[in-house]
Amino acid sequence: MSVSTHVLDAVAGRPAAGLTVRLLAGDDVVAEGVTDDDGRCRLTGEATAAGPYRLVFATGAWFGARGTTAFWPEVTLTFAVTEPAAHHHVPLLLSPFAYSTYRGS
Repeated sequence: MSVSTHVLDAVAGRPAAGLTVRLLAGDDVVAEGVTDDDGRCRLTGEATAAGPYRLVFATGAWFGARGTTAFWPEVTLTFAVTEPAAHHHVPLLLSPFAYSTYRGS
């Protein structure tokens, strides 16, 4: 399984660069990264077991660094891996008071 994400600031209409993201399996941190200038972060390219995983985005710190108060101190997205060899891309569209996500490609 490889896991990547792409975070977009829906208010500014721009990539959310510099946002910390963690990938967890249970309580174990599998990978951690920071979104690049295009808002993208590849967390792992290695095969991983099937099961539930969580992406945890440090949104409160990211908005705070930009002088914006946000309702979400972090956003946690839980997803199931049923095909360990498949790529899992999980985009996040973010604003201070709302977010949405979907399975990308």
